[in-house]
Amino acid sequence: MKPDFSSATRQLRRRLGARVDTSAEGRWAASFDSSKISFLPAAVVTPRRESDIGVVLALANQLRVPVTVRGRGTTLMGSAAPVQGGWVIDMLKLNKVRIDAEAGLAHAEAGATTASIQRAAAAQGWFYPPDPSSKEYCTIGGNIACNAGGMHGGKYGVTRDFVVALRGFLPTGELVQWGTATKKFAAGFNLRDLWIGSEGMLGIVTGAVLKLIPQPEARWTLLTSFPSEAAALRAALALFRHRVQLAICEFLDSESVLCAERATQRAVFAGQEGKPVLLMELAGSELELRAQQRFMLYWARKYATAHRVARTRDEAEALWAVRRKCSGAMFELGDAKLNEDVVVPMRHYEKFARFLAKLKQTSRLPIPTFGHLADGNLHVNIMYHRANAAEAKRAEAAVLKLMKTVVALGGSISGEHGIGLAKTPFLRLQHSPAQVRAMQAVKRALDPRGICNPGKMFEPVRIWKYPRLQVQLPWDHK
Repeated sequence: MKPDFSSATRQLRRRLGARVDTSAEGRWAASFDSSKISFLPAAVVTPRRESDIGVVLALANQLRVPVTVRGRGTTLMGSAAPVQGGWVIDMLKLNKVRIDAEAGLAHAEAGATTASIQRAAAAQGWFYPPDPSSKEYCTIGGNIACNAGGMHGGKYGVTRDFVVALRGFLPTGELVQWGTATKKFAAGFNLRDLWIGSEGMLGIVTGAVLKLIPQPEARWTLLTSFPSEAAALRAALALFRHRVQLAICEFLDSESVLCAERATQRAVFAGQEGKPVLLMELAGSELELRAQQRFMLYWARKYATAHRVARTRDEAEALWAVRRKCSGAMFELGDAKLNEDVVVPMRHYEKFARFLAKLKQTSRLPIPTFGHLADGNLHVNIMYHRANAAEAKRAEAAVLKLMKTVVALGGSISGEHGIGLAKTPFLRLQHSPAQVRAMQAVKRALDPRGICNPGKMFEPVRIWKYPRLQVQLPWDHK
C-alpha cells in the first residue's frame, strides 16, 4: 500500500515546523537535478542542525516515506531526482568548513561546496585536489555520494582517496560515524568506503573529514596540437611511459576543439583549426618541475604539430578557456546530449578512438569527446535533435554500443557521474547477476524498508532519455 504522504508530512511539520516546505515552488525546485528528470516530492526539508536529519529519517522509516537527499543537484544521472516522491532533504544550510592546519585535515559539513573547501585549505597552505568541473556549485556530500573526480584524478586520485572519516545517519535515523579524524583506523569493517559512491542509498552523509596535501610550490601549463586523435593518444601514452607525473592531462578531440573555437571566436592554434589537443599541467616543487619541463618540451617537439607554454598564471587561465568552453559549445551540434562518462584502460586508447570514429559514421551523429587521459575517464557526448525521432533512435543505439564496447575493453560505464536513473539500463552490462545481488543484499541490510533514494541503480526505468532502449544482457541466454 502506498504511504499517505499528506498525513506523514503533517506529522513531520509538527516536529520540524518551518523547516518543512510544501509550497508548489519549493517542491518543484527540488523535483529535478541537472539531468532534468523531474518527479514532484511531497515536501522539502531544510535541516538547520544535524539532528533534524535523524528526525526526518526515523519518521520516514516508521511510515515508509521515500527520502532523497540533495545538495546543488548538479548530478547528470538523475541521482537526486525523487523518483518515488516522498521527502527531499536539502543539505545546503549545513555548510561549515574547518581546517586543522596542524594535521592537514578538513572538517566539512555535507552542504559545503568543493570550491569553498579548496579555498579554506589554500588559505592555510593546504590543497584539496578533487576538482569536478562544477566545483563552485557542487557539494562535498554529493561528491562523496558519486565518488566524484575531476581533472586532477590521474596524479592525485578521486574523492574516495581523500575521505578519512564520515558522519551521518542510517536510514533508520540512527547517528553513525565511520572512522575518526586520524590517519590510521583499523577497528572493524570499513563501512566508510561502502557509503562513498552509494548515491545516498545506504544512508545520509552529514559531515566528512578530508585529507589535505601541501599546496604545490609551482605549476606549469602546456597546450599541444596533433594531426589526429590517434596521434594525440599515442603521444600521451609515450609521455606516460616515461613516468611523467602530470597533475592534469586533458584530451579534446577535433569536434570538441571546433566547438570551443567557434564559441570563443578564436583558433587554438592559427592554421590548425579543429585539430585535437592535449592540455597538460605539471605541479610540484620548482626543482621537480624544471627537470620535467625539459622533457615535456622535447616530447612536444617530437610528437606535436604545435605547442604553447603559459609563462604566467593568467596565460595558463587563457589556455584553459578551450577546455572550459567545449562542453556547453557542443549544443551547436544538437539541442540534446547523451553525456556519458566512461573509463577506458590506457592500453586500449587507440582501439577506442577507432571505435568512436566508426560509431560517428554508423550513427551519422556528432560525438565530440574530451576527458582526463591520465586516468582514462572520457566524456563521450552523443549529440542529436530531440524532436527528430530518427536521430533520437540512432543516439540511443549509439549509447548502447558505447557501453557494450567499454565493458568489453575492460573499462567502466561510469567514472565519476554514478548510475542514478540514467545509467540503470547499463548496470547489468558491467555487473554479473551475483554482483548485483550482493549489492542489493547490502542495500537491504542497511535500509530494510527501502526508504533512502529508492528506485535508483538496480531498477531500470523507462525515462525520456532512453524511451526505446532494449538492452540485451550478456547472460540473458543462460
